[in-house]
Amino acid sequence: MAYKALYRKYRPKTFSEVVGQEHITETLKHQVASGNINHAYLFTGSRGTGKTSTAKIFAKAVNCAHNINGEPCFSCEVCKALDQPTNVDILEIDAASNNRVDEIRDLREKVKFLPVNGKYKVYIIDEVHMLTDQAFNALLKTLEEPPEHIIFILATTEVHKLPQTILSRCMRFDFRLIPVEILMKLIRNIFDKEGIKCSEEALKLIALAGEGSCRDTISVADCVNAFCQGNITLEGAQKVLGTSDTKEYVKIYDAIEKKDIGKALEVLQDNFNAGKNLTVFAKDLTLHARNLLCIKNCENGENMIPLSNEGLALLKKQSETISNDNLMEYMKIFSSIEAEMKYAQSPKTLLETALITAVSEVGEGQKKNELN
Repeated sequence: MAYKALYRKYRPKTFSEVVGQEHITETLKHQVASGNINHAYLFTGSRGTGKTSTAKIFAKAVNCAHNINGEPCFSCEVCKALDQPTNVDILEIDAASNNRVDEIRDLREKVKFLPVNGKYKVYIIDEVHMLTDQAFNALLKTLEEPPEHIIFILATTEVHKLPQTILSRCMRFDFRLIPVEILMKLIRNIFDKEGIKCSEEALKLIALAGEGSCRDTISVADCVNAFCQGNITLEGAQKVLGTSDTKEYVKIYDAIEKKDIGKALEVLQDNFNAGKNLTVFAKDLTLHARNLLCIKNCENGENMIPLSNEGLALLKKQSETISNDNLMEYMKIFSSIEAEMKYAQSPKTLLETALITAVSEVGEGQKKNELN
C-alpha cells in the first residue's frame, strides 16, 4: 500500500479533532444541533489552520440524519453516501483555477438543482479572494437570494481582498494561528499512534517550525521522521530544518557585545560550513534577541520560550549582560534582512554585513551621549 502523508492521514473528521479553533467549532456545533443554519459562511485565516477541514465537517454535519450534539454520526445512510466519490452534495471549488465570471454563472445555474442525499447542497469555494470582480458580482446575486437547500462556505487567506458586499452577506469566522503548546500535543499524539520516538526538545523545534499552522507542523514532523527513521532527536531535527543549537546564538551575541567582529564572523562561518540554512539563522538571531528580552523583563519569561532547561539557563545568564536598548537594536538589524535573504544572490554576505553593523554601530550612540 502506498504511503499516506501524515497531514492527510490525520486530517480532522469531527469538530472535536480540529485543534485550536474551539471558538469556531463550538459555535458551528450549536448551529447544527439547533438547526439554525445560515446560508453563507466565511472562513478566514492563515494557511493550515483548519478552514477547509472544518468546512467539510460542517457540510457533512448539516446533512447528517442523526447528528450527535452537532457532530456527524458517520453511520446513517446520508453520511455513508457523502463519503462516496460519486457524492454531488458537497462540492469543492478552487477559485484560483475557476475564477472567471462564466464559471460562476455556471454555478448559479447548478444551485437550482436539489441535493441528492441530504438536506443541503454545500459549495465550498476555496481561495475565494482569487475571483475576478465580474465573478464576485455574479456570485453576489446568488448570495443575496440563495435557494433554501444551498449553503456557501467561502474560504480565504486574504480576506481584505473580498468586496464588502460579499463580506456583509456571510457569517464570518476567523481561524487563529495555533499556539506552540497545542501543536506539540498534537504531534506527540500522532507520534504515539505511529510508534515514533521523539525528544521533548525536538518536539518543540518541530512545533516552532510550523509557525502556527497545523498542516505545516505535521508536514515538518513527517519530513523529520523520514530522516530520523522513527527515533527523532534534537540533532536530527536541526539537521533537517537547517537550524542551529542555542549555544551558537549565545556565542554570536557574546561576540557582538564584546565588539569582536572576527569571532562573530567565525561562528557564522562554522554554521555555514555545517550546512545551516542562513535564512533560518538570521530569523533565529532575531528570535534570540526577543527571547533574551522576555527572560530579562517578564516575570514568567521562561514560559514564553519553548526551549530546554539547558537552553533557558544559557539565555538567563546572557540576558544579565545585554541591555534592553542593545537587544532592540539587534532585533531591528536582523529582522530587516530576513525578507531580503530569500532573494539575495549571496545571503551569507548580507548576514555578514548585518553582523558587522551590529558589532560596530549598536551601543556607539549611547557611548557618545555619555561622553557629551
